[in-house]
Amino acid sequence: MVREWDPGTASSAEIASLLDTLNAVLAVDLPRDPPWRESSLREYLSEVMPGERRISWVAQAEPAAGGAPGPILGQVNVLLLGDIGVLEVLVHPSRRRGGLGRDLVLVAARRAYQEGFQSIGVEVVGDTPAVAFYESLGFSKEYVETRSVLDLSAVDWAELSEMAAGIGAGYHLEFCPGGPPDDLIDAYARAKAEVRDVDDGELRPSSYDPQRLRDSLDCLHRRGMKPYIVLALHEQTGEVAGLTEVVVPAQHPTRADQYDTIVVQDHRGYGIDRAIKARMLLELRSAEPRLTEVQTWNAQANEAMLKVNAELGYRADREWCEYSVDVAELVHRLDAGR
Repeated sequence: MVREWDPGTASSAEIASLLDTLNAVLAVDLPRDPPWRESSLREYLSEVMPGERRISWVAQAEPAAGGAPGPILGQVNVLLLGDIGVLEVLVHPSRRRGGLGRDLVLVAARRAYQEGFQSIGVEVVGDTPAVAFYESLGFSKEYVETRSVLDLSAVDWAELSEMAAGIGAGYHLEFCPGGPPDDLIDAYARAKAEVRDVDDGELRPSSYDPQRLRDSLDCLHRRGMKPYIVLALHEQTGEVAGLTEVVVPAQHPTRADQYDTIVVQDHRGYGIDRAIKARMLLELRSAEPRLTEVQTWNAQANEAMLKVNAELGYRADREWCEYSVDVAELVHRLDAGR
């Protein structure tokens, strides 16, 4: 049975059941990834940025003998933002290849079509059954990144300290747990605007407006995701010359997520990219003692950042792809196949 579902008001038993399915999927598709925890999972599933909406559905087994609710075997949500809907689909490995995934995609695609959206995007992890599944539904690959993972137990911390100190004269680094200070928000947003005009295919664009940046940081905190920032400040002007962002999610606190790393065009060539990322790792070592890994995603054409990551000790893991499809065509194709 597929039904619309609100994680904000769902029972604790339903949240726990969904977590079981999520971890069953990870165990099969991404066995080296840490299992997720229930901490702030409800908030992770329900909180969104202003102006965005997330609509969710679950597939639940029939009630067990005695009337106890059946387990959640699948879930789909569509995040409606800008002019695109972003899908996330989860199907328990024991229920794959039985049509449940198609049913979940169809219910979300129908809603996106009714809401007036013309296209749907989805992140697809390379070397998993999701690749063939979405391609069979007519999704086309639009963008490919490489996910790399850093094992902190293998880091040479003395060498990392040298990297963090290797920034050009006229710059200094600041560590900002929780986000940049409010008096630097405008300068921070200007630095992030450096990549605004780059058409990199990202389904979840960065925040370049100061107020939206504040909203983004607030949303991260509400979802149980703690941001850490390292800034490179140009001493003469006080401008943000470079920045790097790492988020430690309560849902998997042993593996952090690298977000943006940006060096403003006029300040490139001074070792800022390597220094800010090295300083971040040094700070995380004491700020997040449970942390064992950091994962990052980079466009395959971004050779400069891939080189920096390799010097820091990151190792390429697998491809991370973004697919999209015309909503009307998708609904027609799925309805025709029923």
